[in-house]
Amino acid sequence: MINKMDSESKIRLFTVANSLAEDALDKVESTLDIDLYRKEEETIQEKGYYAQFEADFRKEAKEMSNHYEMFYCLERSIRSLITELMMENFGNNWWEEKIDEVTKNNAEDNIKKEIDSGYTQRSSEKIDYTTFGELNKIVTSNWEAFDDLFGSQRAFQKIMTNLNLLRSPIAHCCPLAEDEVVRLELAVKDGFRLIT
Repeated sequence: MINKMDSESKIRLFTVANSLAEDALDKVESTLDIDLYRKEEETIQEKGYYAQFEADFRKEAKEMSNHYEMFYCLERSIRSLITELMMENFGNNWWEEKIDEVTKNNAEDNIKKEIDSGYTQRSSEKIDYTTFGELNKIVTSNWEAFDDLFGSQRAFQKIMTNLNLLRSPIAHCCPLAEDEVVRLELAVKDGFRLIT
């Protein structure tokens, strides 16, 4: 527990130091009227079309980007963790041997649709073509691989259900209500608490 606190303290200290450095560099740029090129160059969309969108939509998009980033990292982490534990417990053929037919068929259908669309495939991993609900099902159907990590199947299912509900507005480009932002933060904290 002490090591965990030390790591968290180090991260907080790093964040504060970074913030102070950024503020100092902002003052240098302002005082000397120079550009130190610390900001990313505007994308073509921002130069051309982005400014034509309503200001309210651009403001919402900026606010939602933080929630999207958090959920992106969370979902990618969950998929990676499931893959790692399934391989560790059931070997390289875990997908073929331990995943139910409905989930496998849905993933195959999603892969086929993507190939038929002519777009670049998003992933070579079949798990990346599953829904969030199917990830929940993979874990609960193979609980012996996850019991040591999550401890309570019921708690895991509750957290996954909450995350899935919160995922919808983020994935479908709708703003999160203030209460839902709090719920998202709590659900993420619950998820991390469950893992540790």
